Amino acid sequence: MSTDALIDYADATARFDPVLGIEVHVELGTASKMFDGAPAHFGAAPNTAITPTSVGLPGALPTLNRTAVEYAIKIGLALNCQIAQVCRFERKNYFYPDVPKNFQTSQADEPIAFDGYLDVELEDGTVVRVEIERAHMEEDAGKNTHVGGATGRIHGATHSLVDYNRAGIPLVEIVTRPITGVGDRAPEVASAYVRTLRDIFVALGVSEARMERGNVRADVNLSLRPGPDAPLGTRTETKNVNSFRSIERAVRYEISRQAAVLDAGGTVVQETRHFHEDTGATSSGRVKSDAEDYRYFPEPDLVPVAPSREWVEQIRASLPEMPAVRRRRLQTEWGFSDEEMRDAVNAGAVDLIEATIAAGAAPVAARKWWMGQLARKAKDDGVGLAELNVTPAQIAELQGLIDAGRINDKLARQVLQGVLAGEGDPEQVLIDRGLEVVSDDGPLLEVIDATLADQPDIAEKIRSGNMGPIGAVIGAVMKATRGQADAGRVRELVMERVQA
Repeated sequence: MSTDALIDYADATARFDPVLGIEVHVELGTASKMFDGAPAHFGAAPNTAITPTSVGLPGALPTLNRTAVEYAIKIGLALNCQIAQVCRFERKNYFYPDVPKNFQTSQADEPIAFDGYLDVELEDGTVVRVEIERAHMEEDAGKNTHVGGATGRIHGATHSLVDYNRAGIPLVEIVTRPITGVGDRAPEVASAYVRTLRDIFVALGVSEARMERGNVRADVNLSLRPGPDAPLGTRTETKNVNSFRSIERAVRYEISRQAAVLDAGGTVVQETRHFHEDTGATSSGRVKSDAEDYRYFPEPDLVPVAPSREWVEQIRASLPEMPAVRRRRLQTEWGFSDEEMRDAVNAGAVDLIEATIAAGAAPVAARKWWMGQLARKAKDDGVGLAELNVTPAQIAELQGLIDAGRINDKLARQVLQGVLAGEGDPEQVLIDRGLEVVSDDGPLLEVIDATLADQPDIAEKIRSGNMGPIGAVIGAVMKATRGQADAGRVRELVMERVQA
């Protein structure tokens, strides 16, 4: 349980100016590790995806992974960065049991990419430009598991286990310049920035970018100052936050906590902090080291990296359409309003809608299904839209049955229920459940004639221009056919009978 003093968030942002800095680590989806041939796969048995280089045995030498360099250049180009003509690796010296060499091979003064920017769109359409200082290559550390304590952290544990499978996995770390001027929207900006990066990683095909697996991790730096013209305050760094919601919560908490410290006349300590998912609080980790404390020096076992300009331009030409550009293009093609497109993006429905349209459905119909009944179903089940037991092709087929007049909207919802229940494709469910619209006029006329005979005043009212009673006839037909009549066709038949 946190014992930090806090002040109201609105009060904190009214009295202090938040400044963000975000470091995002992305694991690259290469077949092997950054500096050796061990497989870079998730989920292997502990300490099986290793080589002597992975665990830092004496005499084991690194060999640079060319694909990792290519992926790093792709990321740099997508972030509008300059790509270094020559850069090199350095040793970042520190001792942790999950870093078996006692140093991490990283880049310090000479990153592969630098001086970029990323335009981040918030939910209401506001665009915030985030300046990118650098994107550099490095290797991941292993993984510690602390055993015997109540929290899973080292404090209170009886012993720790180390798995070196992750040691040496290729990483790119993206570091922003201070993000200023965002005020009380700092949590939203931080989350949207990481979300935008995640979408770019997926579009580039450089990472699975699954945050729950740690493929993408964010270190969130935050400081407060009295106003926009004041010097930057002392920052804290909340480490390894791995969900969008947690990023927002961590920023909100740190703003309220730091504001309380400053309000009481105290001094914010430059330190790392841990985020707690259960409470939304952060807690102190260790005093934050400055760069000089790591004693960087050039890695003697790796030659400098000098990507040719021809290779960089080939990579640039191969880049796919970026997510933001694609969304704007699709919005124009589909004729969606800004609000409709934002809703689709926030629901994770854009790819599903696009695939449904590609399978033959109209944009309006595709959006109707994914943002309507299917969105409600996903919410009720607590899953994402893509996890539902229905495909875009099936939704397009379902809409095709409506367009062909074989079912109406009410019957279509019943067909969809059958598809979701695993009863087959829409055509099969339609046949098995006997849901096709009654297309023979004979049974419809029988019910119409019987209704008009029982209530002869209805025909007279309709003939005199009072169309209200026609609903009673249509309702009788729909009830008799279990909703399988075409209401439009029933109306036409009623008018023909009345006029006759």
